[in-house]
Amino acid sequence: MEQIIATLTHFIIQVIQATGYAGVFVLMAAESALIPIPSEVTMPFAGYLASNGTFNIWLVIVVGALANLFGSILAYWLGYWGEETFIKNLIKKYGKYMLITIDEYERSEKWFRKYGEKIVFFSRVLPIVRTFISLPAGIAEMNFWKFCYLTFFGSLIWSGILAYIGYVLGKNWNSIEVYYRKFEYGVVAAGVLLVGFYIWHKWKTLRKKQVQAK
Repeated sequence: MEQIIATLTHFIIQVIQATGYAGVFVLMAAESALIPIPSEVTMPFAGYLASNGTFNIWLVIVVGALANLFGSILAYWLGYWGEETFIKNLIKKYGKYMLITIDEYERSEKWFRKYGEKIVFFSRVLPIVRTFISLPAGIAEMNFWKFCYLTFFGSLIWSGILAYIGYVLGKNWNSIEVYYRKFEYGVVAAGVLLVGFYIWHKWKTLRKKQVQAK
């Protein structure tokens, strides 16, 4: 896995250095279109280039968000026009080439069913779910313009965070991986706490109804 990440990192750097903003757009769009190009490498490196004057930081952020939207739209329409069975069979057959597993897709699907359309916005800062949420949104035939709105602004926040970190870290932009892993653990911990609070709240409400019924 480390070798794969190192190879991808080298590839991303080469593309951005050779093509500029266009490279950032293509790479960020690819990630949202289910191609395993980590934004945790693309945007911090672009942010670093902004810190030395090669790029404009605000333009980098907007390009990243628009690219995420473009890639997400492709994934959305794949889910919209392809039946769920077709999507699952596609992932089972070709998912290994895109580093997608059926379990990861089903996790995104469950998140969409559980949290509804708002997860399209919040998923942009969540590991794994961020990449695949467009598929169940398309399958559920979520309103297209609402999908675009939530996706763009969620992506704008995510792109801004990553680019700003790269901008601040400068030449040490790639050290974000260590912090991102901690962030992932934080997201998981927050999820566990939210689920616990939800269960406690439901239990408390149920107890209150039982007391009132007596």
